[in-house]
Amino acid sequence: MALYIMLSKLTHEGRITIKERPERIREVAKELEKIGVSILEQYATLGEYDFVNIVEAPDNETIGKISVDLCSRGTIELITLAAVEVDSLIGSLKKVKAEKDEKMKKQQKN
Repeated sequence: MALYIMLSKLTHEGRITIKERPERIREVAKELEKIGVSILEQYATLGEYDFVNIVEAPDNETIGKISVDLCSRGTIELITLAAVEVDSLIGSLKKVKAEKDEKMKKQQKN
């Protein structure tokens, strides 16, 4: 499963919905769970974005579908970011470096 960070900004309609029905926040979370997106963390925030969600989804296509579906309702605007754990990134960078070093050694022998 891949990790994603979803930055959410309520539209005018979304603010009205949340004010009248605050439980709608949890209802949307349940909708996401039904289609295979797990909400790992969810925060209401002050500032440019109203919510920050850390979610797990099977792939980019699934998270893309979710983003389009949620935004098409007219109550929210999203920015979705693919997230890579730092240890995983470090491991990938070390692997690339080792492969590059090995390639250079082979070239020097020839």
